[in-house]
Amino acid sequence: MIEVPEGGVAAAHDIVDLIRAKRDGQALSEAEIAWLIDAYTGGRIADEQMSALAMAVFFRGLSPAELRAWTDAMISSGRRTDLSEVPTPTVDKHSTGGVGDKVSLILAPLVASCGAAVPQLSGRGLGHTGGTLDKLEAIPGFRAGLSASEFVRMLSTVGCAIAAAGADLAPADRKLYALRDVTGTVESIPLIASSIMSKKIAEGTSALVLDVKVGSGAFMREIGRARELAETMVSLGTESGVRTVALLTAMDSPLGRAAGNAVEVTEAVAALHGEGPADLTEVTLALAREMLALARVAGDPAAALADGRAYAKYRDMIAGQGGDPDAPLPVAPHSRVVPAAESGFVRRMDALAVGVAAWRLGAGRARKEDPVSAGAGVICLAKPGDRVERGQPILELRADEPARFERAERALDGGIEIGPEEPEPAPLVLERIA
Repeated sequence: MIEVPEGGVAAAHDIVDLIRAKRDGQALSEAEIAWLIDAYTGGRIADEQMSALAMAVFFRGLSPAELRAWTDAMISSGRRTDLSEVPTPTVDKHSTGGVGDKVSLILAPLVASCGAAVPQLSGRGLGHTGGTLDKLEAIPGFRAGLSASEFVRMLSTVGCAIAAAGADLAPADRKLYALRDVTGTVESIPLIASSIMSKKIAEGTSALVLDVKVGSGAFMREIGRARELAETMVSLGTESGVRTVALLTAMDSPLGRAAGNAVEVTEAVAALHGEGPADLTEVTLALAREMLALARVAGDPAAALADGRAYAKYRDMIAGQGGDPDAPLPVAPHSRVVPAAESGFVRRMDALAVGVAAWRLGAGRARKEDPVSAGAGVICLAKPGDRVERGQPILELRADEPARFERAERALDGGIEIGPEEPEPAPLVLERIA
């Protein structure tokens, strides 16, 4: 038996027995799961043992009762933010990540300008999907690291904050995610759902809208898997007392026309002026309406974009976190265009190809400790449905070093399809799950 140090979970269990049980398809009890998460977070279970158990979960799954216990244990591994001092209803949004997904930069101030408070704890990008904090940190002076008291103060005064999660928020998830990332167990729906929802529930929000991306540039490429993940997360949120809804949204093409960091901030500001790309505006407004409905706040987000309230709130948020909303954004010193190979309609622009190109240009990172370029990225000068002529620039690549262009262009091979017929418009919001 493994001894639990004083202050740990009362009952100790044999980790090897738990590995065998889950390997053989048996359910773990609530007490066993509570001990397991506590012991791993506290360093009393070796990484190789937790890796074995995570792989068993990957293949055997978790029952609804096991998943609830697992998520609760992850939440209990750290603090739960108290937002009771915030005078307005709280509601957050979480996206599973995509290419050009700068929605949070628009959505948080937009919903706040309509009367709800948006407590958004976000992350940095990894691989081809961009991170919200990387984008905001392209703004001179912007500070993502807020203390709990600063976070609550921003919500009470400005009405929104986008900040990094502290080390004491679901620390079990931080440790377990790093392990899953190097052991081939990231794609497990129960482990994804508990990872996302433990942090969002611990964040303290009263309501949550999930934007589950579907398509080539998304983590979930198949709608069936995306639906299963959304249903699992909605169930976890609802059972924990957080009013939760999910939208499945398309991610076969980049969202908007910019993929990168500073370039996405520029596009987000245009959207806040009511001048954003139609697809970005449509998805943002759909999520905003869901958030306001869950928060039980009457408001018209389209009007808030049109009359300048949302942009004014954005400026307040940036300034409140130390940034200068009037400062020029970084611009990469080198650029190159990708021309259309033939005349016709753009029928497909693969989100994954564009995301990998932006990553190779320097806008993303391969490891969490890697730096990112604020100015690098891809500008889509044409999108599916647009008519182009042979030789017309359809993409603009930006980088700090010209040596990056060749690898970025290779990522785009086969990612753009041009044909004689105009493609049928594809829906952006695919399903609503509540």
